[in-house]
Amino acid sequence: MTRTYTLKKRAEKQAETRQRIVEAAMELHSTVGPASTSMSQIAERAGVQRHTLYAHFPDERSMALACSGLFAERQPLPDPEPWTAIVDPRDRLRTGLRALYAWYERNAGLLGCVIRDAEHHALTREMAEMRFIPALVRIREVLGDGVSPDRSALLGLALDFHTWRRLSQAEGLGSDTAAEAMIKAILEPTFQTVRPPESD
Repeated sequence: MTRTYTLKKRAEKQAETRQRIVEAAMELHSTVGPASTSMSQIAERAGVQRHTLYAHFPDERSMALACSGLFAERQPLPDPEPWTAIVDPRDRLRTGLRALYAWYERNAGLLGCVIRDAEHHALTREMAEMRFIPALVRIREVLGDGVSPDRSALLGLALDFHTWRRLSQAEGLGSDTAAEAMIKAILEPTFQTVRPPESD
């Protein structure tokens, strides 16, 4: 009985330590970015020795898998499947873009660092492609139903994190207004100036 209790408490302590390490990694990834986060920095932030960290995570990839997995569990991308029941393309776009932009807003710090680092850091790119790309592809498929092929590029632009950040933060529109601006750009016909006929 005593041995079982001791083993249980030891397992609980190990789980708590592991969780603290992953939390520390997420904090660093949200501030300095994954590419600039070292295992030593994680150990220091978590308050553990390096040998303790490596006992839980033997390399950077195992650390990245745990960190990105915890984020995906806590902050999953919006599920687009319920949107397929929305018949009107404008209403579907509004529902989807507002949900996606709200997700961007909640996770702006971490996403900004991850997207930046993914351009030059192979491990960050691997994690981003694993955790985010399949869901974003499905979101584009669902929201693209009913969007004309010549407006598909605008839909891709609307779904981009940088578009949300530019419109909602740099231009001060806020997430909902930014979504409405992109819906208008995607669905409404482009204004064309009609030239008067040339006189003979």
